[in-house]
Amino acid sequence: MAVPKRDRLFLGKLVLYCRIVIRDMNSDYYLSLSRAADLKNPWERFIFRFFEILPGILSWGVLILAVLFSKWQPFWVAVFIIAFVVFWFFRTIYFSLHLWAGYKKMAENEKTNWREKLETIENWRKIYHLIIIPMSKESLEIVRDSFQNLEKTDYPKNRMLVVLACEEKMRNQTEKTARQIEKEFGSKFFKFIIIWHPTNLPGEIAGKGSNETWATRKAKQEIIDPLKIPYERIIFSSFDVDTCVFPQYFSCLAYYYLTAEKPSRTSFQPIPLFINNIWKASVISRVFSFSSTFWHTMNQERPEKLVTFSSHSMSFKALVDVGFKQTNIVSDDSRIFWQCFLKYNGDYQVKPLYYPLSMDANIAKSFFRTLINIYRQQRRWAYGVADIPYFLFGFLKNRKIPFLKKLSLGIELIEGHFSWATSSIMIFLLGWLPLILGGPEFSQTIISYNLPKVISRIMTLAMIGLVLSVYLSFLLLPPKPPEYGRYKYLIFAFGWLLLPITMIFFVALPSLDAQTRLMLGRYMGFWITEKFRK
Repeated sequence: MAVPKRDRLFLGKLVLYCRIVIRDMNSDYYLSLSRAADLKNPWERFIFRFFEILPGILSWGVLILAVLFSKWQPFWVAVFIIAFVVFWFFRTIYFSLHLWAGYKKMAENEKTNWREKLETIENWRKIYHLIIIPMSKESLEIVRDSFQNLEKTDYPKNRMLVVLACEEKMRNQTEKTARQIEKEFGSKFFKFIIIWHPTNLPGEIAGKGSNETWATRKAKQEIIDPLKIPYERIIFSSFDVDTCVFPQYFSCLAYYYLTAEKPSRTSFQPIPLFINNIWKASVISRVFSFSSTFWHTMNQERPEKLVTFSSHSMSFKALVDVGFKQTNIVSDDSRIFWQCFLKYNGDYQVKPLYYPLSMDANIAKSFFRTLINIYRQQRRWAYGVADIPYFLFGFLKNRKIPFLKKLSLGIELIEGHFSWATSSIMIFLLGWLPLILGGPEFSQTIISYNLPKVISRIMTLAMIGLVLSVYLSFLLLPPKPPEYGRYKYLIFAFGWLLLPITMIFFVALPSLDAQTRLMLGRYMGFWITEKFRK
């Protein structure tokens, strides 16, 4: 029986599409992708663009349907929101247990003598630390504070290679600070260099990733290769300029590296404490600082879901293998994990250190400016949603990664960004929207009468997690400056009551903003968080 010409054409296109999707299995061209436009093949560009649209469609679709169904099917919406709130109640308990367990392990690791443990490992002194600190236009106070803490660490300084990565376009503003740092600390480490990142290099997005990539390449050319240091003996650490390491960080890191099953295929994630300037932060900034800290502490208890964030460490060999492909993206901190994951066919992981380092809370020169900066910072973090099209496309191209591993990580990341953008809005809206849009018939039902009461009682029970947050925030506070009275502790505690409101305006909305920009193809550039200490 002859196949119609139209069907033959369709089958031909389908075969061509399948060949395109699975072609070049030995090629890693997809590792350096940033957006759909980077792809020359129209079919591949279409697939990648679909994946870019997917997160925004899911979030906006659910929110719009929630409003429509509140009018069309208010009863089922009421049932759904009760089930949804119950689910989040138990999820809060689950997160709280992980948070407490993560905090306890962090406290234990702070007390551990890591240098003593290192001494039990042969040849540990052959391990070098390459530390890259990208600098924009931060003050001397902030940069000096970071370097003073580097100097105070207990790891041998003759095994530390430190790079201050500066932007050429800001040279007039920052060279004085950079030279002062060189004068004070240049002789403290085995190697210290300042590297200036050129402006407007082809294919780059200006920001931390491109600056750090350039500095790492130059460090390889100017220090590592001339000294012939084996890449496997170098631990690379990516730090923000305000990152202050704790005294045993590098000893702890070296121990974890040397005892890891596959150190060259492992990233190491510390716990970021946003407390450097916490006493001077506004109430909303404090809530977000501790919320971020708690989120990352809790995630240490889920290593199979862990992805690198902000300041982290990894094998320099892995960085070389992946080709330093960090020049054209915004969320470079998480993207390096996905690049290594795809490069090594899924044989890559993030190991929690349960050891802290501290960073600045988000503070600007005025309260209003601080609110704007919090929103923009949250939006930049939420733009990590761009990792979804990247790894989904990579999963299609790389068939060597086990399917179950693809499925697990894919669901985790998609659900995480979906919940980030929608959960707090749905809890807020659906608690009363069916009562307003459901009409007089629904308003006479028993479930209509009980809906606000049920949600209110469940949310009151969920306050248990808030009490734990207040308690842990007090444990993590640095010593109180003498100019503040005891009333400051009360302000800290009562500030947590603003959490439900801030979750909507400074968590969900920035996430929706980021997803909408990606969905519409209005790609974001890298926004540098303002570093300000009063």
